[in-house]
Amino acid sequence: MDINVIIKWGSLVALTIHNNLTVFIMRYSKILPEQYISSTAVVCAEICKFAISLILHIIFRVRELGSIKKYNLKMLVNELFGTESDALKTLVPACLYLVQNNLQYYSMTKLDPATFRISSQIKHVIIAFFTVVILKRRIYSHQWVSIFLLVFGIILVQFSKGDKTTSSLSSQDALINKSLGLLSVFITCLSSGFAGVYFEKMLKKTKVSPWARNVQLSLFSVIPGYIIGCLIIDGKEIREKGFFSGYSRWTIYSIMCQTLTGFIVVIVIKYADNILKSFANSISIILGCIAQYFIFGFDITITFIVGCFIVLYSSYLYGKPVKQKRYKYGLIEDNKENMEELKA
Repeated sequence: MDINVIIKWGSLVALTIHNNLTVFIMRYSKILPEQYISSTAVVCAEICKFAISLILHIIFRVRELGSIKKYNLKMLVNELFGTESDALKTLVPACLYLVQNNLQYYSMTKLDPATFRISSQIKHVIIAFFTVVILKRRIYSHQWVSIFLLVFGIILVQFSKGDKTTSSLSSQDALINKSLGLLSVFITCLSSGFAGVYFEKMLKKTKVSPWARNVQLSLFSVIPGYIIGCLIIDGKEIREKGFFSGYSRWTIYSIMCQTLTGFIVVIVIKYADNILKSFANSISIILGCIAQYFIFGFDITITFIVGCFIVLYSSYLYGKPVKQKRYKYGLIEDNKENMEELKA
């Protein structure tokens, strides 16, 4: 069997398992009696990403050059922070991803994993908006339909009662928790959606390797993450309790999952297409809901099931390939620009 096929399906299986593990582990780590400080976990994850990305970048560059003797510190610094690296431009997505990672921990304290996963699919709407505004791409009719279906499905999901932790709260507290959780999810999707589109635009204008970009992103996330998150916002609590206060093995697992996220996504983007990624995401959500029913005592209602399947179908519909028409002069995408070129 072709190695690329093995990597493709292996990465999709890894993505499916990883998506569920990350959400469940983060949720469980945030409902334990002894709580850790989320900003410290985010900084630790970014430090791990930085170290692994740096090692991978050096390994691949040495392979390209054929010998480690041909590669030196000056070349490494120039590749990461030289004039052609556009390093400063990564500050924008790095800071936005930092906001996203911190808010994910907050969302996990307010929402059950299933509601969090389904509600997070609103990112498709935000990505579509920024794709039109920033990348000047066309959103096709079936994609607009999928966006409206997505919003409708997410609304239905919000009528679920949640798991044992959320359902044990009073109706007023539960409503406040869900409202705050949904707001944090929306801001998370807003920041990650803009960062993703901005990063995509930046990658198309440069030849910098993805591992070098990960080094830049991690470094520019660690610095503001530590200064703003650990020193300013949570500084008092960290000085009183300690940087690693409340850490357990579940905190370590959560940090490991956050670290692996970027690397799995890079592999999936390289070897799989949007349809397979959408399929993997759908399977992941379904398996996650089933697992949460047994692990957290999640109350699966009819409205939740209907809303879940509407969201899954909308995700599939959004990633569906654009229909193409075959003309005399070859295969031409069915859009106005190409039609005008054909007439000319």
